[in-house]
Amino acid sequence: MHRRPSVFVVLIALVVILSGSVRAQPTNAERQAVDRFLGRYCLTCHNDTDQAAGLDLESVEIKTLDRHPKTWEKVVRKLAARQMPPPNRKRPGESEFGAVLAAIADPLDRRAAEHPDPGRTETFRRLNRTEYQNAIRDLLGLDVDASTLLPADESSHGFDNITVGDLSPTLLDRYLTAARKISRLALGNPGRSPGGETFRVRPDITQEEHVEGLPIGTRGGTLINYTFPQDGDYEVVVRLTRDRNEHVEGLRETHELEILVDRERRAIFLLQPPRNDGEHQTADLHLKTRLSVSAGPHRVGVTFPKKPSSLPETARQPYQAHYNTHRHPRISPAIYEVSITGPLDSTRLSGTFGPLRFLVRQPIDPTHEDACAREILSRLIRKSYRRPITEEDLQKPMELFHQARAGHSFEDGLEMALAAVLVNPQFLFRIELDPPGSAPGSVYRVSDVALASRLSFFLWSSIPDDELLALAERGELSRPEVLARQVRRMLADPRSRSLVTNFADQWLHLRNLDAITPDLRLFPDFDDNLRQAFRRETESLFEDVILHDRSVLDLLKPGRMELNERLAKHYGIAHIYGSRFRSVPVAPGDRRGGLLREGSILTVTSYATRTSPVIRGKWVLENILGTPPPPPPANVPALKDNTIASHLSVRERLAEHRRNIACAGCHRLMDPVGFALENFDAVGRWRDDEEGRPVDASGGLPDGRSFDGVDGLEKALLDRPELFVTAMTEKLLTFALGRVVGDRDAPAVRKIVHESRRGPYRFSSLILGIASSTPFQMRRSE
Repeated sequence: MHRRPSVFVVLIALVVILSGSVRAQPTNAERQAVDRFLGRYCLTCHNDTDQAAGLDLESVEIKTLDRHPKTWEKVVRKLAARQMPPPNRKRPGESEFGAVLAAIADPLDRRAAEHPDPGRTETFRRLNRTEYQNAIRDLLGLDVDASTLLPADESSHGFDNITVGDLSPTLLDRYLTAARKISRLALGNPGRSPGGETFRVRPDITQEEHVEGLPIGTRGGTLINYTFPQDGDYEVVVRLTRDRNEHVEGLRETHELEILVDRERRAIFLLQPPRNDGEHQTADLHLKTRLSVSAGPHRVGVTFPKKPSSLPETARQPYQAHYNTHRHPRISPAIYEVSITGPLDSTRLSGTFGPLRFLVRQPIDPTHEDACAREILSRLIRKSYRRPITEEDLQKPMELFHQARAGHSFEDGLEMALAAVLVNPQFLFRIELDPPGSAPGSVYRVSDVALASRLSFFLWSSIPDDELLALAERGELSRPEVLARQVRRMLADPRSRSLVTNFADQWLHLRNLDAITPDLRLFPDFDDNLRQAFRRETESLFEDVILHDRSVLDLLKPGRMELNERLAKHYGIAHIYGSRFRSVPVAPGDRRGGLLREGSILTVTSYATRTSPVIRGKWVLENILGTPPPPPPANVPALKDNTIASHLSVRERLAEHRRNIACAGCHRLMDPVGFALENFDAVGRWRDDEEGRPVDASGGLPDGRSFDGVDGLEKALLDRPELFVTAMTEKLLTFALGRVVGDRDAPAVRKIVHESRRGPYRFSSLILGIASSTPFQMRRSE
């Protein structure tokens, strides 16, 4: 008996015909058969969610893949995620899925290779706040806090380096002010009056235990990295925390307070318990001292010698948080703020910090000043503008040098010239111009100099160093072997940690942690100490993958975890003591290790009062699977907890949205993924029951696979690792390009993922693939 071929086998053959891979062109009858088949199979199998996502095959005339690449890329994405056909329809096996994916994706990839479309990055892209801070560090050797100088940048598509094409008058004024302050600090020039800064400690920090970086045997306080501009005397003033009645918190017995510079004790004070309201007002007025400090960066510590303490005998583990006057008052006094003012008696003959870092040549006498200034500015401008300099680049800075030098010092002239360089558009903006005479819409390779900037801002969020820029100026950087060598060198450089603090913090939503404060009536043991431990744990995991060039799949695998005592107690893990973070192997029953089990992720994807399977499911779909659900329809009411019986579980409460036809399509995708994480509460603690009822952590993925709990979710994700690697590659590429990654970039992403599979999926292979990719090395003219 003749057996009819599988519908997917037919689809493979038809796609091959329609993509022009065989000589014979389909006849009208064959095309009609294709239309009938697609109408019967694909058009009836995609659901309302596909329509909302812009996938409507009914509006596409199927003749060739070449005519509708955007639509077919959506089909590839749906097939790769196994969301087409829907789980409730008859579905092919994995081999057939792979075959049809190859049959559709291969022609798309060949088309992309023959007619590359790298997209277009913006011509002018302003350095965002992080990039500006890092550029100043690498240019002048100054560690400045750009958050005190510039406003936060707006985030778009998950990153703050995309919508940075504008420069408002207000923002320009902030850059001007920052340039004046930085140039003065770089040259070590004193202001008209002593400068100073005040460092305030977050009010929700518990200060009962040791602070990492301060000497063992101390507790609480703060550690400040501060750059002293000159040799001289500086005044340090300390204020203690007070409650709403202006009473000093925790000062019930005698305590000592120390001020240290680079771990050396420079002053010690005695704190006496106040006996009345008046003494509360004056309890810390004597906490000021005048210190002689050399110019340069130092670590200023303010802390308390720790007194012996015993563990209270209680039926339950005592709370670790002590900062809330009414619920968990401070046991001991704590630091509110530290002010550093000075230099108070500095002269221009004293030592300064700035010139030692970048004054490559000092004038012997006034006749040599022009030549010295020109050499210094030439080097600064080359690094600042990130390209070879011209005589025109030097003209204005030298004019300003001469104007400021008249009647003043050589350093005054350089300060004015440096300030001008720091507000020049060539420094503040990354500028990529089309080659002269290029036709609109044509594709070209970016210059080696532009490639150097792309690479350094991708891996370091900063300017190219001398080695990278020299290779670019010689036209050698674009050679594959040279580029690969530089990528590996840059990943091994400490500056690559920006991939942790800048890329990963945004990708994984760790920046949202500072804005998260769970309801203290329900989670009274939450404080900033725990919040920062959450952040440190996740950043350490990502940093370990970079430093040891591990597979990016290790981000999802329970293996090792980074803990200190505070975090270990929160997780219920014994025998971890002290503020120091250390790597701890995951033991059976720990239920920890991997991104999906970390408190940072579980907290930023929860509400203040409860978990949110919706937010958690959406986070996994967007950031781990790369298949974000479509935006919610307009005018859909939020889930109101106060209209639902309080004894119902979150799963039962969310059933309301799934009963709403307008909501059901998206919630069917998100909710089952989030349900798998329900064993973790809103601050990441493990729980077996909720409101006295066993937690139901059964869940599933949009492809129809079902499982139970986080173990099942992790296994499902690792069974098809290419989905996570593709999602991570798209996030890295978005960050690297500073623009949204779209359908035109899909062939490049597939190539990167395919070539990294041999690793398997080592972090460096993804970075090398991006640095060598068409979108990264090419650009479309306007």
